[in-house]
Amino acid sequence: MKIGFALGLVLFVQALFALCLVSAQQLLVPRNMPFGVTGPPSPVVAAVASRAGLDLTSYPSPSAVMDAADRGELYGAYVSDGSADTLIVVPAKSFFAQTELEPAFLAAAHELGRQVTVQTVKPLASTDPVGAVTSLLLLPLLIGGYLAAVLVYKAAQGIAAAPWRAAILAGYALVGALLTDLIAGLGIGAYSSSHFWPLLPCFWLITSAVALAAAALQALVGRMGTLLVAVLFIVVGGPPAGGLGTYLLPVYWRNIGVIFPPQSAVTLINHVLYFGGSDITTPLVVLFLYAFAGMAVIGWYGRIRPARAAARAAGQESDAAAPTSPAATPPKGRPALIGILAALGVCAVMQCLFATTYMSASHAPKATNLPFGAVGTSPVLAAAEKNISLKVTQYPNEAAAKTAMDEARLFGVLISSGTSNTLIVVPSMSDLAPLDLAVRFEEAAKATGQTLEVQQYAPTPLAAKDPFGLVQGLMLVPLLIGGYMSSTVLMAVTGRAAGRWRAAQLAGFAVVSGLVVDLIVCYWLQGFPSSKFWITWPICTLIVAVVAAVAAILQKLLGPVGTLLTVVVIMLFGNPSAGGATGVPYLPAFWRDIGPYLPPRNAYILLHHTIYFDGHGTGQALTTLLIYLGVAAAVLIVLDLRRPEAAVPVDATEAAAMAVPIGATP
Repeated sequence: MKIGFALGLVLFVQALFALCLVSAQQLLVPRNMPFGVTGPPSPVVAAVASRAGLDLTSYPSPSAVMDAADRGELYGAYVSDGSADTLIVVPAKSFFAQTELEPAFLAAAHELGRQVTVQTVKPLASTDPVGAVTSLLLLPLLIGGYLAAVLVYKAAQGIAAAPWRAAILAGYALVGALLTDLIAGLGIGAYSSSHFWPLLPCFWLITSAVALAAAALQALVGRMGTLLVAVLFIVVGGPPAGGLGTYLLPVYWRNIGVIFPPQSAVTLINHVLYFGGSDITTPLVVLFLYAFAGMAVIGWYGRIRPARAAARAAGQESDAAAPTSPAATPPKGRPALIGILAALGVCAVMQCLFATTYMSASHAPKATNLPFGAVGTSPVLAAAEKNISLKVTQYPNEAAAKTAMDEARLFGVLISSGTSNTLIVVPSMSDLAPLDLAVRFEEAAKATGQTLEVQQYAPTPLAAKDPFGLVQGLMLVPLLIGGYMSSTVLMAVTGRAAGRWRAAQLAGFAVVSGLVVDLIVCYWLQGFPSSKFWITWPICTLIVAVVAAVAAILQKLLGPVGTLLTVVVIMLFGNPSAGGATGVPYLPAFWRDIGPYLPPRNAYILLHHTIYFDGHGTGQALTTLLIYLGVAAAVLIVLDLRRPEAAVPVDATEAAAMAVPIGATP
């Protein structure tokens, strides 16, 4: 009964995470997006506004609209003077919004015979070419604050509101903020050193708000508060953070995100990083409210309420000392202090790893040896190769090149005939490569005086509700988390890291959870073609089973430390090296090299290529995952037969809550 309830809890959290993460980020299109206009009414604006979700605001002059863009109030603007028009784009506000708005306005202007000049305001830094740094910074800050509250609560033996708790968490928040700033800024160089000091208090506030609010919820509802914080701040609050652009989110998700720290944190970081700290009043108010409310609750339960109880008891029993509330009695002695410091040390290590791994892997995607095909010869290809690293393969004709694209071997092809060139890109291979290739080859065609036409080709078209091919990368996260959550919670419920029926229990959970995630993403959210539902189910099952088996072995060998090691291997090194929707060629060398040996990349390739390329190119990925599963099962059997099993006392709710946030992608 306890085992069934525990696995049911994991399944619920996993399903909720899949639902929230995919539904919030699968379809990133403008929705009531703030857009400025000035000058006489333009038919170009009318044409685009009728198709795109723009919220138009009229400004009295070009300087006024430019000032609004400089302050980060607009995602773009259109200046019309009757003869020639200017489209203002603000990539620092949202790179994805620019890729939506600029082609739409240029196409409408071309149809209407209008001349348009594109002007960029607040360009992204070269170390942040796609605007990913803001979201990547949120990961260590959000998870660092959450883990600090959880681990200190555990080290303090469940005392959530002792009077010293707020000071410890605020102190750790400063240390965590400083470490994140040092690693991401000065170490990796994701932003310039001039932003080090302006960002440091922002990081401190974000981490403090999360940590103090989490501690307050633990004080209010006890151990369940830990799981409640994970669900509210990570599972529900993380997906609508809006790192790629708040007004690209579904409206209901944007409104939900307003009440949680992650969205305010993203806005604060983005506006300090790119807009000189303008228009940050609202995020500051939200984050300070969370921090002060957390401190107030901790103070009430840690000092005020116990003091009042003691005073009442003293008045009633003058001859006896008043009993003190357990919440106000901190653990005493050197062992307690060592335990708390050790907990904060673990939290600091995890925060540093999040700041290092995800940032170094994803902050500046740049193609290296991007698989590319060519039919015929053209100076355009040679010119393009000066600006993008391609691994070019010659094909005799277009049919042969398309066969290679059908088999997921190419990201694009250049078909050349005289001065005419056709660039064919594959949107189902990468969300970034089609744009990257189009820009580089258009520049090359212009430089060489050649004509170029850009076409898209996809063997299986992307789902209507997944136009950028993001869904497989998003659904992979809850599958990975569900795998090691199931093993961790079983260890907590049974008090042992393995058991006679452990493998069968994990296998059964994998089958059910794979089905649930498949149902949610395929039929509920329509994230991929329904014709792929049945083949996707066993793949989802295999992914969950592999991660669960790896976690079970490490837990068998190392106890609860095995869970932490699983998180490091699977989520902190495996997930960043998976490649995801952008593609493996856009990873730095280190991450490209380690990915083939870890489950996440093989899981993503198997999932993605099965859905969109009829299983081509999945042989190595499938073999690797099956080897992981087979070896893990054999090792577990040997360990169960030969290694004595020690009790592992862990609370099931605590175990579930600890596993939830790892790998969340705000």
